[in-house]
Amino acid sequence: MVADVQTDGGKETVQMIIDTGGEAIFVKTDVSKAAEVMALVDSAVSTYGRLDCAFNNAGIEGTMAPTADCTEENWDRVIAVNLKGVWLCMKYEIPEMLKRGNGAIVNTASFLGLVGLQGAPAYCTSKGGVIQLTRTAALEYATKGIRINAVCPGVIRTPMLERVTGGKPELEALFTAREPVGRMGAPGEVAEAVVWLCSDAASFVTGHPLVVDGGFVAQ
Repeated sequence: MVADVQTDGGKETVQMIIDTGGEAIFVKTDVSKAAEVMALVDSAVSTYGRLDCAFNNAGIEGTMAPTADCTEENWDRVIAVNLKGVWLCMKYEIPEMLKRGNGAIVNTASFLGLVGLQGAPAYCTSKGGVIQLTRTAALEYATKGIRINAVCPGVIRTPMLERVTGGKPELEALFTAREPVGRMGAPGEVAEAVVWLCSDAASFVTGHPLVVDGGFVAQ
């Protein structure tokens, strides 16, 4: 199941999956709205009969501004999507997994949930919250067969990063210079970590914020 608030991107992802021999369905979903998240999970179960794993990845960066200049509107929107959205997804995913006695959930946090970034108070707070929410839920359902982890990407070349840098080479160079490995990460490198966390190969891993950041946080 592919879910996004952006229809074009969601349908494009579905087509990519189909083109590689897979099966996929798109459901337009705003993760900050409980009714839409509930409908998404219901659709997954009605289509496939069960829910084995979930990757709660929706997120926005919001508007960059120092803490005292962050608007209430920006704060509320970032928290609603990045933190409340993850909570709502788990709220409706977990009961379905409990019915089967097993499942795996991966939430997207960020290396900025572990370190701060000037000008991003709402974003950093939301991602730190995802890590703590992940740990709490992991402990609650550890004996129920459900593993819950988070992935914490570093500087990854994505449309979000391009919006932050404005496509300016000098700003991209600043981000890259902070990476010990000397380059930005690729989305596929994060995806590999998520797939592993969802797999039985990670059967003894739960409540863990897995950092995929080229060594940034280790500095």
